[in-house]
Amino acid sequence: MTPKVTGFFDDATNTISYVVQDPQGSACAIVDSVLDFDYSSGRTDTKSADAVIAFVKENGLEVQWLLESHVHADHLSAAPYLQEALGGKIGIGDRIQVVQDTFGKVFNEGTEFQRDGSQFDKLFVEGDSFHIGQMRADVLHTPGHTPACLTYVIGDAAFVGDTLFMPDFGTARCDFPGGSSELLYDSVQKILALPDETRIFVGHDYKAPGRDDYAWETTVGEQKAKNVHVGGDATKDSFVEMRNARDATLAMPKLIIPSLQVNMRAGQMPPADEDGKVFLKVPVNGL
Repeated sequence: MTPKVTGFFDDATNTISYVVQDPQGSACAIVDSVLDFDYSSGRTDTKSADAVIAFVKENGLEVQWLLESHVHADHLSAAPYLQEALGGKIGIGDRIQVVQDTFGKVFNEGTEFQRDGSQFDKLFVEGDSFHIGQMRADVLHTPGHTPACLTYVIGDAAFVGDTLFMPDFGTARCDFPGGSSELLYDSVQKILALPDETRIFVGHDYKAPGRDDYAWETTVGEQKAKNVHVGGDATKDSFVEMRNARDATLAMPKLIIPSLQVNMRAGQMPPADEDGKVFLKVPVNGL
């Protein structure tokens, strides 16, 4: 089955959110939504999410799932806002518990912060399947960028999050806590074992040198042949050496501190204080 896929590009974070439709009905899923956040003022905005809501309503779609490929470090999830407006269950990989434990300590969240993934409606594991209308979706656990990364294979489309980028840009960084270039290589091989014609939809695009337009759709065959990090005859040893050296030069994403605190809570803000005010923590020298 070939789902209809509509991408929504967020200029501020280079994120692509997706609406994935059952071609034979009105059911759909939303993958990796974005809540706009201005770090300098601490203000949120729902412009990006509202565009998705408008599309869903204009096309008479029924949202059944709000899927997260992982706990994003570069943008805040709008899943709760979308759920309130459109319904659907929020899903993520069950290894979210590892991420919650790690960053619950980094942000000194205390015992009131649950580290069991209970903030989400569904925790997926390798081999799980579910349906979006008549479409079957299969879950691949593809860690390396983070421990909880998933790839959702829906019909002939694979939503890979940050594991793979466009062939001319390569692969995701692996230097966040719990990341592993060795695991990422193995995860990529799992994705590349899908049929060559499988469409791959990436989580971000930054326009590789020499390319003027943003892009987010490729295929397994193109990735195998052309990916600058893992395509062709690239070996695991050469990939690990390259990835580790490259990661050592990268700065932290500018929204990593608010993103992690919100996204490990399934897109919810930390609890308000007795005056109803919400605060985010900045761990000094903690990342």
